[in-house]
Amino acid sequence: MGGDLHADKVALAGRLLDISATLRPGEVTAICGPNGAGKSSLLSCLAGLLAPDGGQVALGGTLLTALPPRERARAIGYLPQTAEAAWDISVETLAGLGRIPWGDAAAGPVEAALEALQLRDLRARPLSRLSGGERARALLARVLAGQPRWLLADEPLANLDLAHGAALVARLRGLAAQGMGVVLVLHDLAQAMNHADRVLVLSGGRLIADGPPDEALHQDVIAGVWGIKARWLGDAGHRALALG
Repeated sequence: MGGDLHADKVALAGRLLDISATLRPGEVTAICGPNGAGKSSLLSCLAGLLAPDGGQVALGGTLLTALPPRERARAIGYLPQTAEAAWDISVETLAGLGRIPWGDAAAGPVEAALEALQLRDLRARPLSRLSGGERARALLARVLAGQPRWLLADEPLANLDLAHGAALVARLRGLAAQGMGVVLVLHDLAQAMNHADRVLVLSGGRLIADGPPDEALHQDVIAGVWGIKARWLGDAGHRALALG
């Protein structure tokens, strides 16, 4: 199922207050904000994993609550910040679990996911023998193997080194260019500034800014939300945040 992912006055007790936003496929949207701002809660509501106390979330005009679980799982791939695997299975087997919503074991999507995340040489390795970064990539491979129309990931770059982080960003940009909707919770404001098409800034459960990165992450917004003085250096797409 394609179409926009729309949140209408989503509220969650103690975490979110009347957040409305329409996210579009073909774009990378970053959700930013300080600790406790409600970023992960909003992502979980957009994925249909948390039922808001008020408001609603719709995909392509259909409420998520009206979608059968299997159909929703085919449309939305979700990667939590602290994703875990219950069994010490191989990387390839883990990636293959992404095919469960489709009821098949299609090798093509699994192979493509392993290739995209540079895991082909690790396909037979059990999860217990992976580094933190390798494990993070393997868990994301499971999501990509499901070929969702929307990818929602909570801090997917947190455990990756520079090379694999850059490769993943390029891959996510490529998926968006092919029409996938990509929504990422990011703490790294430079990553959001340089690679997102759109940024939502949350603070205290409220939506403070929503727009292109250079507007949503303007130095005045950063000062108001994070309470620090900062300025952007460098050219578009290669900016660094200088504090003070």
